[in-house]
Amino acid sequence: MAGSLMTESASVQPDDVRIIRALQIAPRASFAAIAAALGLTEGAVNRRYRRLRADGVIRVTGMVNPGALGQSRWLVRLRCRPGSVTAIADALAKRDDVNWVALSAAGCEITCATQSRTREQREDLLGQRLPRTAAVIDINAFAMLRQFLGGRGRYWSALQGTLSPEEEAALGSAGPPFTESPVVTREPLQLTSEDEKLLDALTADGRASLVDLAAAAGLTPGRVSRRLDALLRNRVVHIDVEIAAAALGYHARANIWLRVHPSAVKSAGRTLAQEPEVAFAAAVSGPWNLHAVAHCRDLDELFEFASERIGSLAGLQSMEVSPVLRLVKQAGTRLSDDRLVEPSRARARR
Repeated sequence: MAGSLMTESASVQPDDVRIIRALQIAPRASFAAIAAALGLTEGAVNRRYRRLRADGVIRVTGMVNPGALGQSRWLVRLRCRPGSVTAIADALAKRDDVNWVALSAAGCEITCATQSRTREQREDLLGQRLPRTAAVIDINAFAMLRQFLGGRGRYWSALQGTLSPEEEAALGSAGPPFTESPVVTREPLQLTSEDEKLLDALTADGRASLVDLAAAAGLTPGRVSRRLDALLRNRVVHIDVEIAAAALGYHARANIWLRVHPSAVKSAGRTLAQEPEVAFAAAVSGPWNLHAVAHCRDLDELFEFASERIGSLAGLQSMEVSPVLRLVKQAGTRLSDDRLVEPSRARARR
């Protein structure tokens, strides 16, 4: 599937997809370096990248890993009264500590992911605000216990095969290889005020130059370069390429909840992480001990994937496939009509 990726959208061309794949491999590489690796002109790469970003197809952003700062992450399923779900989803999407919001289950369920900076912030959302919302019928919160896939360490692999091995090798590597690890580190790092400013600037634009990052953090470019390297090396932040999957022809998204025998959770999670349809996979607390997010071209492909490959997982006891009706927020970026919305434009619409 990945090797012969074609897009349905007339605005996304094969060379656009090649550039997106190049950015997955080296998100901060210069246009000149990408052009040299792909056999394109620097001007063409520059123009295509800016159009893809303006059209909401991609966004390069710095994603902070809350676990490196000692912060837990939770997945939350909300069952809401009919007619209220859109307003609640939009309110959640406006929160900085909620980085993923989707509507599913015939429009009466919201699934969201939280990464609160403090215990008080998490308890305020999960223990106070949501339970007091009259339109919320039921809340189920699941602590993320182990992340098998998601983030810069192991990007969505549906685009693998778009570039030749030689082209990928020419782009090098943007960071250390992914190694499975606990969600929350035992020795969290403490950020300085300069770190916070640097991370804010990377969140706004993961390709911001060292000069721009230095100006934002109040440091010299040399110090910013060294600090950025340290933050990347310690997995405090990774540079991610957010992709509007629907723009590349993937119109069927789903939350997949699995109940697996406890002895098979690790092996099942690692197997899910190898599937090109899967963009995120994690072990969670609660009755469903594995959660995954899948992107497929249509519902028929989703059915085949769920029944053939997920259904054959060793130790699988039961499965729930919940198609996503609308993705409201993805990895901290708002969406509108299946396209990514730059934060500045999102704020302007409020």
